[in-house]
Amino acid sequence: MTQKAYRVLLYYQYVTIDDPETFAAEHLAYCKNLGIKGRILVAHEGINGTVSGTVEQTEAYMEHVRSDERFKDMAFKIDEADKHAFKKMHVRPRPEIVNSSLNEHINPNRQTGRYLEPEEFRKALEDDDVVIIDARNDYEYDIGHFRNAIRPDIKTFRELPQWIKENLADQKDKKILTYCTGGIRCEKFTGFLIDEGFKDVNQLHGGIVTYGKDEKVQGELYDGKCFVFDERMSVPVNQKEDVVVGKCYHCGKAEDRYVNCANPECNRLYVCCEECEPKYRRSCSDDCRTHGRNRYVDPEEPQSQQVG
Repeated sequence: MTQKAYRVLLYYQYVTIDDPETFAAEHLAYCKNLGIKGRILVAHEGINGTVSGTVEQTEAYMEHVRSDERFKDMAFKIDEADKHAFKKMHVRPRPEIVNSSLNEHINPNRQTGRYLEPEEFRKALEDDDVVIIDARNDYEYDIGHFRNAIRPDIKTFRELPQWIKENLADQKDKKILTYCTGGIRCEKFTGFLIDEGFKDVNQLHGGIVTYGKDEKVQGELYDGKCFVFDERMSVPVNQKEDVVVGKCYHCGKAEDRYVNCANPECNRLYVCCEECEPKYRRSCSDDCRTHGRNRYVDPEEPQSQQVG
């Protein structure tokens, strides 16, 4: 198989960074000089990033990061790509590398759930008496998830702890399986579950992305696609069967294609099939479709008929 010209790197590490502001500024300068693009968050607790670049650029980036003693064991998840997955390069200091709004004492380097490698997780999924918790947001779940996983009714990760308290407080004696995109959210989430009194807490090591690439499990028992926070929007996981779980917002047919509403004042993320996109001008409502600032451009439509 021919190697693609670009790569997308997904990575994180919980490690002490004394001066996140200075680190972020210096790292941004390095990334821009190298020519990669992406989003990186830096905090006292560590680093969390997704970047894209050519094979040569990403090789150089990984070598540069690992040359820092703090990141010498950094695990990079690598996806091949046809082009950049981002338009710009951002490196920003933040209070947390994933917004959990949990107490500062939730430190994955001191307390986190037991790691299950993909093959172990695959086996555990079929246990009769397990609780499988998707630690992502509802819209991520809606286009892909593990079979029998619970869908938390949340829009952001910081809502998850309260949702657990209100909905799963009676499940503390059960075996808990948690998962997220690349593993970073589960690192803190499982520590929270342990604090709450859950007794048998386990997390998918490396997240969905690693599970889908594992040669033994090949993404089995994951239906749909995995939502990603870049221009690709989603990536395939299950190598054995393609089960579409999402539905087009307009016509209801099976679909796992996300778009943003073309009204910039709305920008709602929703599932839309290719046929409905031009029909509804990639808009989630009549008001958005006819909005004066609607930015949808249909290549098949004469310019004089464009709205806005």
